[in-house]
Amino acid sequence: MGSIRRQLLSFVLGSFICAAAVLGLAGPAAAHDAAESSSPAQGASVAVVPEQVSVTFNNNPLGIGSSFSVKDAAGTEWADGTVEIVDNVASQKLKAGAPAGQYTVAWRVVSSDSHPIEGTFSFTAAAAAGGAATSAGTTAAATVPAIGTAQPGQTAAPESTGSGEPFQWSIVLFAAVAVGLLATLAFLARRRLAAGRDDEG
Repeated sequence: MGSIRRQLLSFVLGSFICAAAVLGLAGPAAAHDAAESSSPAQGASVAVVPEQVSVTFNNNPLGIGSSFSVKDAAGTEWADGTVEIVDNVASQKLKAGAPAGQYTVAWRVVSSDSHPIEGTFSFTAAAAAGGAATSAGTTAAATVPAIGTAQPGQTAAPESTGSGEPFQWSIVLFAAVAVGLLATLAFLARRRLAAGRDDEG
C-alpha cells in the first residue's frame, strides 16, 4: 500500500511541475514587442505634410517583412520606397506633392522575437508638402496603441505586450493544456490506485 501511495504522490507532483512549466512558458511566448510612439503623434495636427512618418518601438524590430501604408482621405497611397529601420525606429518616406488633409498610417514590422506586429495612427496636415510655414520637424511624438487608433487629440498608452490578441489567446491555450494534463494524470493515478487495491485484495 505504501508503494502505491508513493507512486500516486509522484504522479501528483509531476503533474503540478508540468503544469507550472507550461504556464511559465506562456508569458515569455506572448510578450512581444510593442510600439511606444509615432511621428507625427496619433491625432496630431501639423502645419505641413511631413517628409516621412515613423514609429518607435520598445525593442529593435527585424529588418525583414516591414511595410508602411500612408493614405490620404481619398485613399491615395503616398508611401515612397521601402521602410528604413534604424535601431528601434521604423521610418517611411512620403512622395512629393502630398496634399493637405487627413492621413492614415498603417504599419507592420517583425518584432525582435520574430513575431509580426502591426498598428495604425492618423494625423492631419494643414498644408500640402513643401507648401507652408512651419517645418514638419515640429511634430511631436506621442504614445500610440499597438493596434487601432485613438480619438483625435487624445493619446493611448502602449500595450505592454505589443499585440494584445496573441497574448490573450496563448494564455487561454496554455491554461487549457495544463488543465487537460492535470485531469489526465489524476485519472491515471486513480486507476493505478484502484488496480493496486484489487491486487492486494
